[in-house]
Amino acid sequence: MSEELRALIADFVELFYVQRKPRAAFEKHVSPDYVQHSPGLTDGPEAALRMLEPLFGREGARFEVKRILIDAPFAVVHLHGRPDISQPGVAVADFYRVEQGKIVEHWDVIQPVPETRINPLDMIA
Repeated sequence: MSEELRALIADFVELFYVQRKPRAAFEKHVSPDYVQHSPGLTDGPEAALRMLEPLFGREGARFEVKRILIDAPFAVVHLHGRPDISQPGVAVADFYRVEQGKIVEHWDVIQPVPETRINPLDMIA
């Protein structure tokens, strides 16, 4: 299961974060019964896409994946998101649950990258 999950998530990551094609990623890998736990979105895949497509479609937007962690049936994608390249962006941990070869649930933790910080260690390394 873990290798199948890793392959599914790797393809989802490529479409979603690298190519910035959320609709293609959702159509291929997300269940129609997708449950969205993010507090800034309403539930369901279409509600998520209404917010994600403009965000990912911004000129110059960057979503740099740092690591993918697999603990079947869950996957975590840690990334540095910069919808506006002139801003420091956010550190994100996206949590996905996969069932029968489709992403069925999503949670996220988002933390702004501060302009200045006390700790010299990079929070998104």
